[in-house]
Amino acid sequence: MSVSLLVVEDKDKTLQSICTMIEPLGFEVTTARDGLDGLSKAKQQYFDVILLDHKMPVMDGLSLLKNLRELEAYQHSPLLFMSTQDMVEIEPKALKAGATQCLAKPLHEDFLLDTLKTWAVRFVA
Repeated sequence: MSVSLLVVEDKDKTLQSICTMIEPLGFEVTTARDGLDGLSKAKQQYFDVILLDHKMPVMDGLSLLKNLRELEAYQHSPLLFMSTQDMVEIEPKALKAGATQCLAKPLHEDFLLDTLKTWAVRFVA
């Protein structure tokens, strides 16, 4: 069974880098360019894991987290929050908003792959 992943990231270069890094996992990847686009796609289709950015236009990552957690389908799903901000500052806010785990950017490939595999196995298996 394939794992479906939604990546919500507004910066093209970062999005392309993430997609390249996770390609070996063989996940079904869908992308969104901002929080509102991500929320819309998450309402149209269920994703096993969502990887989302903090600072985005239209709707930021914290708002997206809150909105996703209000949807029955995503109350217990892995929502992985990415940020360039100091994790000591942003992580408590992200966890309160509904993040399952926070990832510091720039993302390191091995860490990202291990993290995604861990959450996919826990929630999809």
